[in-house]
Amino acid sequence: MTEPSTSHVEQQIQQRIAAARVKVQAARLQREELSAARRRGLAARHANKLRRLAEAEQRQGDQAAGR
Repeated sequence: MTEPSTSHVEQQIQQRIAAARVKVQAARLQREELSAARRRGLAARHANKLRRLAEAEQRQGDQAAGR
């Protein structure tokens, strides 16, 4: 005797479970992408701040030297 095939209800449940897994994976990927973009943005802002501070320090040094 062959095993009974899965019922229509079981197939729908399996489809819903698969769709939920896809949705969770997509959300995880989006969070990872946003996190990476945030890290890049923070690094860029930090670099710009350090550059501005270095330029300001250089200008103060030039003014103190009478240039």
